[in-house]
Amino acid sequence: MPWNGSPEQSASPRARAHAKVMRHALTPAEKRLWWHLRRRLPVEGSHFRRQVALGPYVADFCCLGARLIIEVDGGQHGFPDQQAYDASRTAALEARGFRILRFSNTDVMHAIDGTLDTIIAALAAPPSPET
Repeated sequence: MPWNGSPEQSASPRARAHAKVMRHALTPAEKRLWWHLRRRLPVEGSHFRRQVALGPYVADFCCLGARLIIEVDGGQHGFPDQQAYDASRTAALEARGFRILRFSNTDVMHAIDGTLDTIIAALAAPPSPET
């Protein structure tokens, strides 16, 4: 099923329920980035949502208009099993026309200006054609 419409139309019920719970349990790095996305991102049309259900997955942050997903990764993403899962998840989302940016918790907590610069550059690039 293509994920071209709103996430509500294409997300699995399990992912929707999980996203709702996760919106109320953001990590400190996710809270910090969310604040900056809402208040400091000067790019027009950069409306981000947090904890967005897309198919069977939940993206930390997603700008549907730009088809851009931002993931904030903690230390658990360094383990081989998690890296393999992340790679398959990324491939599935990219196959649907999304671009994925990954930042570590450290990037967000200690280099927020560089993180925002990377996001702004990605928003300035044209989105991939929808599949």
